[in-house]
Amino acid sequence: MAELIAKVGVKRAEGFLYYIDKRGDVARAKMARGGKKGGKPELVEKVGVKKAPGYLYFLDKKGNVSRAKMVRRGKKGKK
Repeated sequence: MAELIAKVGVKRAEGFLYYIDKRGDVARAKMARGGKKGGKPELVEKVGVKKAPGYLYFLDKKGNVSRAKMVRRGKKGKK
């Protein structure tokens, strides 16, 4: 289950990939389509979220920053 971290309300534009960058801000990059190269990342909203290890940070459907606990499983057959 995801947990809300910061209310941002980012409006998404079509053809862009939105993500949380290393500094904890919302960024976007143009998606590569049909042999065309993608674009350089650009800052959308300065949030400054402090990331904790073991969590996946993402932009939810409402445009807010959320996080979910990552499921880590070991290799099968390993003792």
